[in-house]
Amino acid sequence: MRALSSLSVAAIAAFLLVGAPLAALRAAEQQPAQKVPSVDEIVKKANQVAYYQGGTGRAHVKMTIYDARGQLRGERQLIMLRRNVPDSLDQKSYAYFEKPEDVRGTAYLVWKHTDRDDDRWLYTPSLDLVTRISAADKRSSFVGTNFAYEDVSGRSIEADKHELIKVTDNYYVVRNTPKDPDSVEFSYYDTYIHRTTFLPLYAYYYDKKGTKYKEYQVLEMKNVQGYPTATKAKMIDYREQGLPNTYANTLAVYSNIEYGIDLPDDIFTERYLRTPPREYLK
Repeated sequence: MRALSSLSVAAIAAFLLVGAPLAALRAAEQQPAQKVPSVDEIVKKANQVAYYQGGTGRAHVKMTIYDARGQLRGERQLIMLRRNVPDSLDQKSYAYFEKPEDVRGTAYLVWKHTDRDDDRWLYTPSLDLVTRISAADKRSSFVGTNFAYEDVSGRSIEADKHELIKVTDNYYVVRNTPKDPDSVEFSYYDTYIHRTTFLPLYAYYYDKKGTKYKEYQVLEMKNVQGYPTATKAKMIDYREQGLPNTYANTLAVYSNIEYGIDLPDDIFTERYLRTPPREYLK
C-alpha cells in the first residue's frame, strides 16, 4: 500500500521539506558520492520502504478518475489498513469504500504471500457477495480506476527479474522483467528509486511491443512520523488518449496517515468484509 510507505510508495534528505513538489526537491537536492548497492539490495530496500514501514498503517484515500479528454469520470473514497506479518514479508491489507454511494460498503482484502500467489477477496454489498479475485485478475482495474489491483497491494519482488540499468545523481533505475510473461500485460517496467530514501518515485510500463503504455508518478510526499511517505500520486494510461497530451488517469491523494497503530489480526479476515471494523476506520 503505497500511501503507507506506500500504495503506500513511493519516494530525500530533502523530504524534510514537507509536502514540497518533487520538481522543487530535485532542484534543491545535492547528492554526495555513494557506493552503489547490488540490484538485489536496492530492490529489497525499496520494497521495504514502499510497503512495510511502521509495521502497521492506516490512510484515507481519495481517487479521482479522469477520462481521455480530461473530464471527471468518477471518484472513490476509501480507508486502507495494513498489517505486516511478523518475521516475514507476508502482509495483510484491508480497504473499505465510503464514497460514492454506489460503492459504499465495498471492501477489499489481501493476504500477500512471498511463497505463492496472493489471496484476494472483494465484497460487493449490492449483491451481498464475497468474490475471490484470481491471480489472473490481479492486473485488472481496481474498482474502475487506472490502478490495477496489484498496484494497490504491491507486486511481489520474486515475480520479476531485476536489472540495474542506470545510476543518476538522484535515482537507481531498475528494470523489472516478469518471470512469467504470460501472466501479465507488460513486457517489463522501469522503476526510478530515490538514492537517499529508497522510495520509488516513478514507474514506466512497456507493452509486448516495447511501447510505454502506463506511468506511475509520485507528485508529493511528506515526512510522516519519520517515514518518507507519498501523499499524492498519479497513474496514467497512454492507451486512452483524447486531446493532444491528454490521457486517461487516476489521481490518488492520501491523508490522515498513521503508522504503528494497534490493528488486531482478526480484522483481516472474511468476517470483516461484510461487517467492517468501524472502530479502526476513522
